[in-house]
Amino acid sequence: MPRKATIERNTKETRIKVSLNLDGTGSYKVSTGVGFLDHMMEQLSRHSLMDLTLEAKGDTHIDCHHITEDVGIAIGQAFAKAIGEMKGITRYGSALIPMDETLSRVALDISGRPYLIWKVEFTRDKLGEMDTELFKEWFGAFAQNAGITLHVENLYGLNNHHIVESCYKALARSLREAIAIDPRKSDAVPSTKGQLGG
Repeated sequence: MPRKATIERNTKETRIKVSLNLDGTGSYKVSTGVGFLDHMMEQLSRHSLMDLTLEAKGDTHIDCHHITEDVGIAIGQAFAKAIGEMKGITRYGSALIPMDETLSRVALDISGRPYLIWKVEFTRDKLGEMDTELFKEWFGAFAQNAGITLHVENLYGLNNHHIVESCYKALARSLREAIAIDPRKSDAVPSTKGQLGG
């Protein structure tokens, strides 16, 4: 059964449509009106091998907060819908990603119990038009709506662009590992409880 989902999220602040294919090739078509956010969503798709179509419009004349958070919510909801009952998934994933002088680490559990640990600091207030504090908002919104326990840590680095991009690439590679079907237990939920979440 294909692991695909489409989500539409419309509020007074944003209008978002997301289509996600967990078993894709990393193809993407992304438009949020925020250049740096587009760049990160493209990295997420390319390195996870999830196909992503994202069209988002929002009140960016105010700032980028609503569009960033709501994109995280919508992609998280699409992920949760696509992963379904979670039968056969590897469940856990981790990645250590270098980017020039920067090294970042992500570990995650597709547990159905959302939680975010965020150990990332920036020395600049903005990257492009995005406030750097918004990256935590995106990761938190994604984890909460995807039902993922997510630990994100920048171990060291100087360039703020490299720091956040390495975090997204580490998330992508961790997801790629965790959503893979384990051929030895493709018919079972990876939990002694017989279910995930709760």
